[in-house]
Amino acid sequence: MSKFIFKTNEEIELIKQSCDILSKTHGEIAKFVNEGVTTISLDKVAKEYIGDNGGVPSFLNFNGFPWSLCISLNDQVVHGFPSTYQLRDGDIVSIDCGVIFKGYFSDSAYTYAIGNIQPETQSLLDVTKQCLALAIEKAIVGNRIGDIGFAVQNWAEKSGFGVVRELVGHGVGTKVHEKPEVPNYGSRGSGMKLEEGMVLAIEPMINLGKAAVKFWDDGWTVSTRDKSPSAHFEHTVAIRRGKAEILSSFEYIEEVLNKKKF
Repeated sequence: MSKFIFKTNEEIELIKQSCDILSKTHGEIAKFVNEGVTTISLDKVAKEYIGDNGGVPSFLNFNGFPWSLCISLNDQVVHGFPSTYQLRDGDIVSIDCGVIFKGYFSDSAYTYAIGNIQPETQSLLDVTKQCLALAIEKAIVGNRIGDIGFAVQNWAEKSGFGVVRELVGHGVGTKVHEKPEVPNYGSRGSGMKLEEGMVLAIEPMINLGKAAVKFWDDGWTVSTRDKSPSAHFEHTVAIRRGKAEILSSFEYIEEVLNKKKF
């Protein structure tokens, strides 16, 4: 079993540079996330922007995955394929992206509301994003993996939502996925101790309905078993003393979304 790959401060700085390209890519994608837009066109935007800024899409051809983005619609949890589907009023769409820059990997995801969504679906998006923030608060030296999972599970389930168990966050930095796994459920004080030099992709995946999921025959797409909507938010985070360092950012996405309101 492979051990966790600890990163030096210099390596974390390179991961942060990768995250900067990634975060700006998400901001570029956000400009085009509108009703009537095909999800495959968003994949093209991401691939071109990453390449133009010196990066490589880390998902493209990873274990045969044929796209630069995972685009998951409505009841799809993760790993959905871009397609000719046109976004519609009432949809939610989760966009997961990764970048390689100078050999270092970054990973981040954001779930968008298209037009007017149901109030309970908006609550799902809000709570899932809150779960990410609560998890990151626990991602500090001296805590344990279980503290992160408990933070997500506790808030999601108190809010009446289902926490996906078959899919987890993970270490990241020199590969797409590294040790350790970072579940979105767990007990406080359990699991691996968090230490300086760890970099994690923390990614709550929360369902409006029950937690159960199904895996599609395409070998990638995962959706909710009860067909309820699912939300996914993710940051790349460096473990630090006292307060985690969030290496990726939603700043560029939210700047675009705020402009669209006016």
